[in-house]
Amino acid sequence: VYGLTLLFSLKTHSYLYDVGVVELENKVSEDQLTEQDKHSLPNLSLWVGILLVATIGIAFVSEIFVGAVEEATKGLGLTPLFTGVILLPLVGGAAEYVTAVRVAIKNNMDLAVSVAMGSSLLVALLVAPLLVLVGQVIGQPMDLNFNLFEVVAVIIAVVIANLISLDGRSNWLEGMLLLATYAVLAAAFYFHPV
Repeated sequence: VYGLTLLFSLKTHSYLYDVGVVELENKVSEDQLTEQDKHSLPNLSLWVGILLVATIGIAFVSEIFVGAVEEATKGLGLTPLFTGVILLPLVGGAAEYVTAVRVAIKNNMDLAVSVAMGSSLLVALLVAPLLVLVGQVIGQPMDLNFNLFEVVAVIIAVVIANLISLDGRSNWLEGMLLLATYAVLAAAFYFHPV
């Protein structure tokens, strides 16, 4: 499903996610490009390499970050459930929240919603199932057996996010409703007994 989502957003319906006009869209073929235009084309292998190096760097920084957060939450008396469900996603996703807000300010709501919900889709449809399989291979079993409280929280979050974005419009009140829902769920996870 995640692969089909990528196919939809990158190939078949990529026009829904366009953020601007491509600089070279009027050019018919690469043969007609001037020498200056050829130098302005992005070097794909360079950028893929930079992306890989950045990904490895982020993996190391994330490991350090999680270790620091574990120590801090133990000192504050926060439960691992609250830390994993509320605190880590809130702090770890700050960069994509800023990106979503910047794109929304430019009035490109399709991309803003895509950025905001993209990581949730990635975790739910790819990362979590992959961790179950990798856990079996490395002898660290993990399952997707969630308790009723966690399932109800996910259902509430999905239903409310769906209802808010259903009409394709947004206003400040809907944003406040989403923040209030997050605060209620955060309080519920904070006081939920371990």
